[in-house]
Amino acid sequence: ASEGKDGASAAENTPPQVPQGKQAERSSVFYSAGQFFFEYLVVVSLKKMPDGRYEPKITYQFPKRENLLKGQKEEEERLLQAIPLFCFPDGNNWAPITEFTSETFSFVLTNVDGSRKIGYCRRLLPSGRGVRLPEVFCIISCLGCFGLFSKILDEVEKRRQISMAVIYPFMQGLRESPFPAPGKTVTIKSFIPESGTELIELTRPVDAHLEHVEFQALLQRLSPHLILHIFASAMLERRLIFLAEELSVLSQCIHAVAALLYPFTWAHTYIPVLPECLLDTVCCPTPFMVGIQMRHLQRVLEQPMEEALIVDLCEGKIIRAVGDEEEILPGKLQNEMLISLNRHNNNNNVHTSEQVNALVSEAFVQFFVRLVGHYGSHIKWGRSGSGSFQERNFCKAITSKSCRRLLKKFVKTNMFSLFIEEAEKSRIPQEGNG
Repeated sequence: ASEGKDGASAAENTPPQVPQGKQAERSSVFYSAGQFFFEYLVVVSLKKMPDGRYEPKITYQFPKRENLLKGQKEEEERLLQAIPLFCFPDGNNWAPITEFTSETFSFVLTNVDGSRKIGYCRRLLPSGRGVRLPEVFCIISCLGCFGLFSKILDEVEKRRQISMAVIYPFMQGLRESPFPAPGKTVTIKSFIPESGTELIELTRPVDAHLEHVEFQALLQRLSPHLILHIFASAMLERRLIFLAEELSVLSQCIHAVAALLYPFTWAHTYIPVLPECLLDTVCCPTPFMVGIQMRHLQRVLEQPMEEALIVDLCEGKIIRAVGDEEEILPGKLQNEMLISLNRHNNNNNVHTSEQVNALVSEAFVQFFVRLVGHYGSHIKWGRSGSGSFQERNFCKAITSKSCRRLLKKFVKTNMFSLFIEEAEKSRIPQEGNG
């Protein structure tokens, strides 16, 4: 299932970092994070309405939840209302078809408390004769691990071609299996009529912060130069709009952009695939990172919006920019990163996607080390064990003028504040803390 692999490395927007983990555990009403692979599997089908249009509706949900407390019930209802919209973000323009290449994409839902759930989707045409409508199998989970969920969706799709009844025992088996630690494998037994019992091995990559990402997707569509413009804009928490027709391309590329910010986390509106009915999100005055299907380009350009960076992933170009993107990153550091990114391009055929991920990630992590790596020695620790960050001294400690100019802007971002807040809480002995 090649399109499974392509589109699945789609959605993680929160590199596993202390703040996210703690929040996720606090918020998961049903279980502590890491206990189950997933919360729900739902099937979203298109139902014909009296006016002839098709509307996405949930036609199957596993598990059904009984005895929920009031708060849990409200949260579940909110979740179940949002899912169909994100499974068919391309509006109501559907008609029955005979052929459809299945595609994999993902979306992110943010709870009231800031914790996030990921929806891993496989859109496919059920087996049969004559014209039919595609349906979406969507797995909702708190866990960001795309390769792994893509493999699970491959299994679901295989079973769907036999019968819905064969999906249930497989998902039940998965639900009873513990989620593996990084680098570890879990084996699930699965019975399929006619072909007997199969053993399915699901392995998590060793490097947890890269298991949700496919930088190759970005490098195939954009030049290293443009990637750095986008990175610089994201770093300053600006408004970013990405355009492509395929849902898998949108979700993959946006997850890759968000992952470039590691060890920081994008803390604002984040919708890798924006449903048509939410297009006016682009009028928001606050920062956002959204993916929109190319067919809506005209509508997007007509919206009254504040300054934004609009990226065309089909043509690999920037449609609209603020204008200062070239000057945001200090020249010397920018050149070093360009050299690293081009190194990948020159040996394109040699590197596996894991190696590309490691190369690209390393270049951006090194950039942050050079710019903010000295933060630990500017946290003043009190007797009670709590720390306070000395922002002025931290900025003054950088000798390069262009680096200091960027740093003064970066310390004002939400992602930097969240990072420092966490650092002030957890005293890990660092050089220079005395």
